[in-house]
Amino acid sequence: MTTGGDALPVLVIDGANFSDLDGFAREFSSLLCHYAWNGNLDAFNDILRGGFGTPEAGWVFRWINSDLSRAALSHHATIRWLEQILCTCHPSNRASVRARISDAQQGRGPTLFDMLVEIVRAHGAGGEEFEDGVVLELM
Repeated sequence: MTTGGDALPVLVIDGANFSDLDGFAREFSSLLCHYAWNGNLDAFNDILRGGFGTPEAGWVFRWINSDLSRAALSHHATIRWLEQILCTCHPSNRASVRARISDAQQGRGPTLFDMLVEIVRAHGAGGEEFEDGVVLELM
C-alpha cells in the first residue's frame, strides 16, 4: 500500500501476477491484513466495505496490467467458474446457471473480469455503496 500526504491510500494488484480467479484471489488477499479471500464474489463485495484489511475511509484500487486480467478472466474462465457453481448450487438455481453458461459459451454476458470491476465500481462514485469511497484505476 502506498499513500502520499492527504491522498487516499493506494492498494495495487498486478494482472501479470495471476491468470485465473484463484490467482486474483491470492493477489488481492496479499493486500489484506490477517485475512485471506477465497474467491467468493459475495465475500469480495463485503471486503470492499472495509474491516477486512482494506482502508475504512476510502482508497484507490489500482489494477495494473488489467488488460492481461481482462484476457485471463474472459468468457472461457467464466464458463469454468460457472460450471463449478453448477455442481454446488441449489437445484432451483441450476437453470439460471446453465443459461449463464450458454451465454458465456456464445461470448455473451459479463465475464469474471466484468463482474469484479462492477463490484469494485459499486463501492465508488456513482455506485450503490459509494460511501465506501473505493476508486478503481485500471491500468
